[in-house]
Amino acid sequence: MPQKIILDCDPGHDDAIALMLAHGNPDVELVAVTTVGGNAVLEKTTKNALGVLTIAGITGVPIAAGCAHPLMRQGEDADVHGESGLDGVVLPEPAMELDPRHGVDLIVDTIMEAEPKTITLVPTGPLTNIAMAMRKEPQIIDRVKEVVLMGGGVHVGNWSAVAEFNIKIDPEAAAMVFDAPWEVTMCGLDVTHQALATDEVAERIKALDTPLSEFVLGLFGFFRHAYHNAQGFEFPPVHDPVAVARVIDPSIVGTVRAPIVVETRGDYTLGMTVTELRPAHIPADCHTQAAMTLDADRFWDLVIDAIARLGKDSSNG
Repeated sequence: MPQKIILDCDPGHDDAIALMLAHGNPDVELVAVTTVGGNAVLEKTTKNALGVLTIAGITGVPIAAGCAHPLMRQGEDADVHGESGLDGVVLPEPAMELDPRHGVDLIVDTIMEAEPKTITLVPTGPLTNIAMAMRKEPQIIDRVKEVVLMGGGVHVGNWSAVAEFNIKIDPEAAAMVFDAPWEVTMCGLDVTHQALATDEVAERIKALDTPLSEFVLGLFGFFRHAYHNAQGFEFPPVHDPVAVARVIDPSIVGTVRAPIVVETRGDYTLGMTVTELRPAHIPADCHTQAAMTLDADRFWDLVIDAIARLGKDSSNG
């Protein structure tokens, strides 16, 4: 049976690829999509999600807009995604309408209506929606199978010297998610910086020769230029689908069991995901783990296969 996932996202170029992987792989079932303010303001991330679902032919999946702002702080945009949050491509008019529920309610309803331990939460943006869902209906904590998120890092930061964007812009929400007694896998920068959209990857996608593959190449082209200018990468890291890949095949993403806490008060360390790697300080019942290694070839095989499947389906009408 496919693993059922809710993808909570803030598209974002890499969120777009995560959406495609989540729907284009037969081993996962995308049961809901929620959006959050993050890479761009909520209005833009929601518009981008609708456009990606449309161009990829992803229908029949409820999508709802969630929280526009962090729990306690001012929002920030991630400039590497451009003014629209998804620069470099032209989005079609949406082929579906938003679910009338708030994104937090869609998360809660989907989990509460499903059998316990059958839904995996895959947040790829700030964790505001997840924290609010926990607060609104604490029962979801026991009912969720696991949380596999893109965010944080053990040894690396990007929005500060030690903090990653998704965690830093809403550290209070992140602290709630990491502290809750459910299984949490952090796919942070240590592993996502290994998911590089190289020239070889782009050539494989170009060979698919579908409108969707051309769309993906447009995403990669802008993202490569922006990441090179902002952070000096030769090839852009495609962060968010790594979390989806971890759900599809855990052996692709190697993890270490370790306590993880989010710094919410430091002047220089705000949003840091402090990861305890000393063996003597890792309890037997530790419920958090950090991703450290990636089989990049198998990861890209999954992504390209999903783009091929979706591209073929959308081309056939």
